[in-house]
Amino acid sequence: MSQIRSYLRALGYALLAAMLCIAPARASDLTIFAAASLKEALEEVTALWNAEGGEPARISFAGSAALARQVAQGAPADVFISANTAWMTYLAEDGAIAAETHRDLLANRLVLIAPSEAAQPASVLYEPPTLSTGTAAAFFHRLGDGRLAMAFVDAVPAGIYGKAALEALDLWPRLSPSVVQTDNVRTALALVARGETPLGIVYATDALAEPRVTVLARFPEESHPPITYPVAAIAGRETRAAPFLSFLSTEPARATFARHGFTPLL
Repeated sequence: MSQIRSYLRALGYALLAAMLCIAPARASDLTIFAAASLKEALEEVTALWNAEGGEPARISFAGSAALARQVAQGAPADVFISANTAWMTYLAEDGAIAAETHRDLLANRLVLIAPSEAAQPASVLYEPPTLSTGTAAAFFHRLGDGRLAMAFVDAVPAGIYGKAALEALDLWPRLSPSVVQTDNVRTALALVARGETPLGIVYATDALAEPRVTVLARFPEESHPPITYPVAAIAGRETRAAPFLSFLSTEPARATFARHGFTPLL
């Protein structure tokens, strides 16, 4: 948690506002703060929620770090979905979430990506190999003099997982000078998709959502902490958030998350 708190002290309010780009929500909207990697899946789940008569919902996507800071500062959110447990723990310690609503929603995988010449999702091309200390050098050789796109390695969950995986494979000391860090995982994904960096580390679900990248390899699950997405109602918003939180565990919601590459945990 010390890295998280140091990051928060260093991050200015102006940068946070630019990162979030949150449109003002109507007072009647259910407001959901969610990790950027959930974008396509959660938008579809929320559309199902609305179609079944759920109250209007508005989602603000950004890096979990930026969203957690906004919640801690009193942003008018009802639900928070983080891409790791550390940021949810940070809010729990500050009393910003309703502890009894906190549960693990989804799991994910970490992958190494490159720009793709095939205009189709990477998942349909082939089953990617799993990186090991012995095979990793061959994949990272294509980095050359280019940069490795990752989310912020000391604060944003995808970057934290990515750094841990590279350390476990004894690659971090050699690769760290080549890393370009971004405010969230979708920005790292975009850099690779546009061909601005030859390699990137993102979630498997990000690669599935972007046809301009291909998955070169998967990181061993044991090389980083489990990638878990916890969800909770914001303190004082439990009653309003309860129907939506219940909907997340229904079969239509679970099936939607699974189709987008997540592993439902509820």
